[in-house]
Amino acid sequence: MNSTSSFEKPTYSLKQLTQYFLKLGTLGFGGPIALVGYMHRDLVEEKKWISESGYQEGLTLAQVAPGPLAAQLSFYLGYIHYGVLGSALVGIAFVLPSFLIVVALGWAYTLYGGLTWMQSVFYGVGASVIGIIAISAYKLTLKTVGTDWLLWSIYVVNAVSTVITESERVELILLGGLIVWLVKSPPKNWFKNNRLNSILAFPFLPFLGTIPTATPSLLGQIFVFFATAGSFVFGSGLAIVPFLYGGVVKDFQWLDAQQFLDAVAVAMITPGPVVITTGFIGFLVAGLPGACVAAIAMFIPCYLLTIIPAPYFKKHGKNRSISAFVNGVTVAATGAIAGAVIVLGQQSLKDIPTILIGLVTLGVLWQFGKKIPEPLIVAIAAILGLIIYPLVS
Repeated sequence: MNSTSSFEKPTYSLKQLTQYFLKLGTLGFGGPIALVGYMHRDLVEEKKWISESGYQEGLTLAQVAPGPLAAQLSFYLGYIHYGVLGSALVGIAFVLPSFLIVVALGWAYTLYGGLTWMQSVFYGVGASVIGIIAISAYKLTLKTVGTDWLLWSIYVVNAVSTVITESERVELILLGGLIVWLVKSPPKNWFKNNRLNSILAFPFLPFLGTIPTATPSLLGQIFVFFATAGSFVFGSGLAIVPFLYGGVVKDFQWLDAQQFLDAVAVAMITPGPVVITTGFIGFLVAGLPGACVAAIAMFIPCYLLTIIPAPYFKKHGKNRSISAFVNGVTVAATGAIAGAVIVLGQQSLKDIPTILIGLVTLGVLWQFGKKIPEPLIVAIAAILGLIIYPLVS
């Protein structure tokens, strides 16, 4: 399939679009919010390849369906003019650079992780990442919760649950979406008249099977777990952090808490989507095959949940019931991220120097925001780790 008849004719080639996303995946730092901002600036404002309405439809769909925000928007933008083929090529181009980077870092981590210099780097970086996640959680909270008592209730319940159980409760996140939907936009005649009832069912259908109790091959476990994770990442890629912590550290015990925090740190210092940390985790668990399986499993659900509803979403995506459900799920996921800050902070902020690094990171981002790029902050934290860790270990 080279084009879709439901969208206007393109003014650019598929090769040009693929090259753009290859470059963005290689140089695009700053996390999901920054990445979707780059796409709007470059593709809508400057190049004018994508219309404002097309971009907004893609952004809305990326928030409706589970999946990492930036990756799903890239899938949709590739689909607009070049269909399934365009979506696939754009997605691969966007994800591949950061995947190769995390595999290389995973190899180095596995080879040199026991050395003092590597431990020193992640001593500082891990503390800094807590500050980055904390400010991200704060911004997401302001953006999604507002002053609505119902949304605050859902937010607090998910935050507390994450702290207590040390894992993200998917059922509570989906329940948050259902509650807001029922309260803010009751069904009434919607079930009878709306043909897109199935869109709200999408989050429930794929990969709902839990990890088998019988022990399959390790790669099979990795695939099922990460495919499940990929089906429940709403909005920011950071939403996957508490979910992964519960499975990778607590349930399967593939990594210890410090290794997991190091994996999150790797995601922060590499370009492209944050959820590419799954490739790093997969490498630590099962080498290159594990990295490939984890990354593929993570992106398959969000890819399918982009291209399947895309033709219908253009017409029906503004439905109030869908918007209400998405709002509730987003708030619940944000609460889980806030809870994850506390859980991960307990693992990483273990002495006065790490507490200070975390607080300084938080203060710098609070005061200067986008003026200071996060990779620079992480690099400075790594240098501090190299200096401080040998003195306190």
